[in-house]
Amino acid sequence: MSARNLGTELDLSWISKIQVNQPAVLRRAEQIQARRMVKKEWQAAWLLKAVTFIDLTTLSGDDTSSNVQRLCYKAKYPIREDLLKALNVHDKGLTTAAVCVYPARVCDAVKALKAAGSTIPVASVATGFPAGQTHLKTRLEEIRLAVEDGATEIDVVINRTLVLTGQWEALYDEIRQFRKACGEAHLKTILATGELGSLTNVYKASMIAMMAGSDFIKTSTGKEAVNATFPVAIVMLRAIRDFFWKTGNKIGFKPAGGIRSAKDSLAWLSLIKEELGDEWLTPELFRIGASTLLSDIERQIYHHVTGRYAAYHDLPMS
Repeated sequence: MSARNLGTELDLSWISKIQVNQPAVLRRAEQIQARRMVKKEWQAAWLLKAVTFIDLTTLSGDDTSSNVQRLCYKAKYPIREDLLKALNVHDKGLTTAAVCVYPARVCDAVKALKAAGSTIPVASVATGFPAGQTHLKTRLEEIRLAVEDGATEIDVVINRTLVLTGQWEALYDEIRQFRKACGEAHLKTILATGELGSLTNVYKASMIAMMAGSDFIKTSTGKEAVNATFPVAIVMLRAIRDFFWKTGNKIGFKPAGGIRSAKDSLAWLSLIKEELGDEWLTPELFRIGASTLLSDIERQIYHHVTGRYAAYHDLPMS
């Protein structure tokens, strides 16, 4: 990933001045959604690029070592080799950006990737995911245990109560402690934007998370009623841009929750390109949290290569 974000001092004067223009944000979101997508070989190229941004995820109550092992294999071999050969990219080492699992499954993921000879990073959710309503001591210990087991990226959830009640200093202090507990692991901070009440709160929480040392800010856990949306993303990306202009630090962005189709992924890549530029279109600064998106991307690649859509048995989840 990119260089660590050391964070800055808490600047509440900056936070207090923030007011998001919601109608303008919604108009911008409509423009993105109405945009025509690329076609044919250009679409295939962008879809293959999208694969490299995916944090391939399983966060189910019935996760076992065997389905984590299958997930890791799919992360290393995301697209069928014959399809890659047809596109002449079979020798490019195409993989997903990371695999993301619960803390208890980190050891399984590390073991599976090592057995496959892969250096794909293992990300773990933590801090009482998805609600973040456990004691702070417990949340910090969960981070430490995940890192000890081999996770190199930690997706933490914030305590939404602190945002809704305007306790910005307390939120900053908690995230600083999360960062310290991560050690050398990168910190991705989940804002759970669907539960923050307003776009202004989304901007403020984004800025606090970056000031506190987050390497990435992430929209959602995927478990909320409302997850990654374009209006929320625009606000978070503008916050990332403002933070970069003020500090020179590039912070990553990760939308998650509800991104299921290849068409969705193209829209997200377009948004990043337009709002932050090509510099952010790397796995070091952009990720997509998804569990089913890869299947649809592979299906579209299959269609591009063969001229027909795949049956379910043609593209099994390995």
